[in-house]
Amino acid sequence: MTTDTPARLLTLLSLLQTPREWPGGELADRLGVSRRTIRRDIDRLRELGYPVQATLGADGGYRLVAGKAMPPLVLDDEEAVAIAVGLRAGAGHALEGVDEASVRALAKLEQVLPGRLRHRVSTLQAATTPLTSGDGATIAPETLTVMASTVAGHERLRFAYRAADGTESRRVTEPYRLVSTGRRWYLVAYDLDRADWRTFRVDRVSEPLATGARFTPRELPTGSAAEYLRRSMHRAQESYDLVVTFAAPAEVVAARLPGWLGPPEPLDEGSCRLRATVTGATEWMAVRLALLGHEFTVQEPAELVEAVRELGARMSRAAGAGA
Repeated sequence: MTTDTPARLLTLLSLLQTPREWPGGELADRLGVSRRTIRRDIDRLRELGYPVQATLGADGGYRLVAGKAMPPLVLDDEEAVAIAVGLRAGAGHALEGVDEASVRALAKLEQVLPGRLRHRVSTLQAATTPLTSGDGATIAPETLTVMASTVAGHERLRFAYRAADGTESRRVTEPYRLVSTGRRWYLVAYDLDRADWRTFRVDRVSEPLATGARFTPRELPTGSAAEYLRRSMHRAQESYDLVVTFAAPAEVVAARLPGWLGPPEPLDEGSCRLRATVTGATEWMAVRLALLGHEFTVQEPAELVEAVRELGARMSRAAGAGA
């Protein structure tokens, strides 16, 4: 028999959060109280914001339904461990669809997990090996949860950072948002030492520390953190000068070229040359040129010449394998 009212309410709430309808008599038997007490407890849960629906009948029944707001959930040990492991796995490998909200949920959950359950979560995660992307970029979930907490609490964040060229530095930032691209996590933050906005790949971050110093969020130069990240990634890509000759009239090639490359210049009635400055991977440009459907020769740059050569060899091998 459960005589302590708060404990009984938590037990009752845990039962109601299972996807089924509970007869009043069964709830009374489970908790060792009268049906009248169950009715009073149901009223208390409703006052706390839990939308408990009652059904009419000889015995009557209760179930939790969707409401206008999200009241607190009551999880048992197994449920808490399962959710924490799932959120850790998704956050640590930047799975598509796992965004900052999931990381904030993980931060809140791990903050209140008892030590015995934290140990079970860590043990389960250590015993599993996820299939990751080719670059093997993984993130400690603790790194993401610290970052998410500082973003939500407007708290300055200190960490060590390794740049793409291997340069190590220490950063003190005002974190703004975490952004997932589906393959990687990025932190958009204001770098106090550099007095400017920066984006940081989270898998290159180590030793994150919430300093405890609060700040008033600054206005981002662009409308959203995702847009700022997109522009930053575009600026970071190297540009190169492209020179390509096509064995086709200029007007025919121009009709199939994307407008941002500009028009080709005629060489004679049956050929033309394209000069343009482009940004992005040479592999992508090799594919784009091949899709135009005309014979072409790349003069510059050497990296694009090599990318076209590799693409041609790959296509030849594919055709040979299917013959």
